[in-house]
Amino acid sequence: MIFAVYRFAIYAAADPDSLLHRLASAWLGRDAARGVEVPRSRLDGIDESAAAAWTAEPARYGFHATLKPPFRLADTQPAEALHEALRGFAATRAAVPLGRLEVAELSGFLALRPVMEPPALRALADDVVRAFDDFRRPPDATELNRRRATGLTARQESNLARWGYPYVMDDFRLHFTLTGRLDSAIRPRVRQALAEYLAPALAQPVTIDALWLFAEPSPKAPFLQMSRYPLAAADT
Repeated sequence: MIFAVYRFAIYAAADPDSLLHRLASAWLGRDAARGVEVPRSRLDGIDESAAAAWTAEPARYGFHATLKPPFRLADTQPAEALHEALRGFAATRAAVPLGRLEVAELSGFLALRPVMEPPALRALADDVVRAFDDFRRPPDATELNRRRATGLTARQESNLARWGYPYVMDDFRLHFTLTGRLDSAIRPRVRQALAEYLAPALAQPVTIDALWLFAEPSPKAPFLQMSRYPLAAADT
């Protein structure tokens, strides 16, 4: 489906019918593939209102791992061209086995991360950032200032200037976000609870077998898991 949106993003995401997607979406309280809120799973020892606060921002983006961060289309690029480019790109790339995922801490928040990152993952992420940069409208001053307010290294500042986002290339860390930033005192308890809750899904290895185009219909609106493009090249 092609429709007018405010921003696009290229993500890795679980199959909407998979156990991982269902469990993670229930934790977040929102299913981005279906565009609906879902009953939130209750975890032992975790206050429901606190969980809602911790997941408010991740829920808006949907369960995903970022490859090409959210961007507004350049004025010269129609949405149809982005879809076609993504379809063509994905057809030339092989699926990337991630192995098993685990609940990990990253910059104060919790996310699912590969136990071991395969080299092919970094190659795919870097190529997605480069290949679709012509579709990206440069961020405005407000966006740049918001990014810089978090505190960036010199390399991250260079990434922001070149690619519109600090955490790409050498600063890329694949992660499926589960919470916002948590106080260090409660982080271990929440991490353990999530590991136990997600254990049935995490028992199986995960593969990035497609690129997903997500869409933000209007500023601050929840993102939708929009279109799937299989990584269709044979693995050589």
